[in-house]
Amino acid sequence: MTPTTPHSKIVTCPSCGGDSVYAATNAFRPFCSQRCKNMDLGAWASESFRLPTEAPPDDLVFGDAKLQ
Repeated sequence: MTPTTPHSKIVTCPSCGGDSVYAATNAFRPFCSQRCKNMDLGAWASESFRLPTEAPPDDLVFGDAKLQ
């Protein structure tokens, strides 16, 4: 873990849930380590972080109704 200073803020690491120093001295902030930062990057790269969408039914025609 990165050393703390009087102006350091301790936050929760988004990957492991451990303590992380949120300061300029922590190159991995808001993560606690390079490992946690890489795990998060890997999740984004594999598209594990997706927003749910309401997809229309397969038989619904797409586009402007006036053009069909």
